[in-house]
Amino acid sequence: MANLNNLIKELWPESLINLLETAGEVAHGLNYKLFVVGGAVRDLLLGRANLDLDLVVQGNGVEVAQQMADRLNARRVVHNRFGTATLYPDGKGLDIITARREGYPHPGALPVVQPSNLADDLFRRDFTINTLAMKIEPGPFGELIDPYGGQEDLENRLIRILHPKSFIDDATRILRALRYEQRLCFQIEEVTAAAIHRDMAMLDTISGDRLRHELELILEEPCPDRTFRRMDEVGALSKLVLSWKGDADIERRMALARQEEPSFSLYLALFVYPLDLADTEQFIARMRFPQKVAQILRQTLELKAKLPLLASADLLPSDIYRLLKEYSPTAIQTNALVTNSPQVRQNLHLYLDKLRYARLSLKGDELVAMGVEPGPILGKLLDCLLEAKLNGEAPTHEDEVRLIRIWLTK
Repeated sequence: MANLNNLIKELWPESLINLLETAGEVAHGLNYKLFVVGGAVRDLLLGRANLDLDLVVQGNGVEVAQQMADRLNARRVVHNRFGTATLYPDGKGLDIITARREGYPHPGALPVVQPSNLADDLFRRDFTINTLAMKIEPGPFGELIDPYGGQEDLENRLIRILHPKSFIDDATRILRALRYEQRLCFQIEEVTAAAIHRDMAMLDTISGDRLRHELELILEEPCPDRTFRRMDEVGALSKLVLSWKGDADIERRMALARQEEPSFSLYLALFVYPLDLADTEQFIARMRFPQKVAQILRQTLELKAKLPLLASADLLPSDIYRLLKEYSPTAIQTNALVTNSPQVRQNLHLYLDKLRYARLSLKGDELVAMGVEPGPILGKLLDCLLEAKLNGEAPTHEDEVRLIRIWLTK
């Protein structure tokens, strides 16, 4: 068996190693076996420092977490139903899980779990490269455990499912296969690729909440545009938008987000940009997006229809402000990235970079003191004053007061 001790010392901080040694001592004292499993071990072998660890206990994970919390004086959150706990030794959560096996009552259902051993726990995972484990014990600290050929698939840069029913049990694994393929620059193994095509319809069995979670994970990747392109190639996007007909431009359009500080909403707005409002509403309903995100997607398409109004170089700043003030910055940003019109892009950026921050220094109570009665006329005067400020006619407080006095005399 290979030992990853040298890699651990090279890639993981000493504080984390000390924490694992403590966890190993606690588990050993309880006559349990403790392992680091999954992505952290995979990334060690790839020479990457992944500090998001999952600890699996062959025994009672909650008991290990409780004793560690006492020893380290750390906060813990226990989920007895699942035999799991999260420990917070330094503010960041460390998941401690009881080894378990899973069964699926029907395709797309959440699994039914029961305590088991490490081999069963690893077999319930998605791909062989995520079945790697590492012993955490006072003696064989760092010893690699590889029952399903994960190390060989890592070396051959392959994404491989563990059994033929993998995507039938949980079709979200299809999306994860595409995500890992692009993140790691791997290739989906032939049998797994065939299973993706065979079982693509199983994505229809997955709830919108779970699909949205997978979408969020994709959009957290450094280059989610590549995963979206692959999703389009294999037909997965038509499971998110039922009327999807393919989009040769999707990778370029999604990559535009990296010119900015990309956000979940910006990526989604770029995704729906070629859709009509009816298809976007179907997508919103399918993914069960929160109201704020849904509104951004709707506004993106509404503004796209109004872009010709922003194509003139003769628009006053107040005209641009009036056209855009009801739209979210993300909807405006999306249209600025996608439009082919330099003039439209310039006007959109003028609003984003400057106009939306315009504020009057003159307040309503000052207008009242100048003799304006509270009511509609006061609001109208403030609106007119803001337009004058946007157009450079009232840059200072004194200029605002001067304009109001002129208007009142008229």
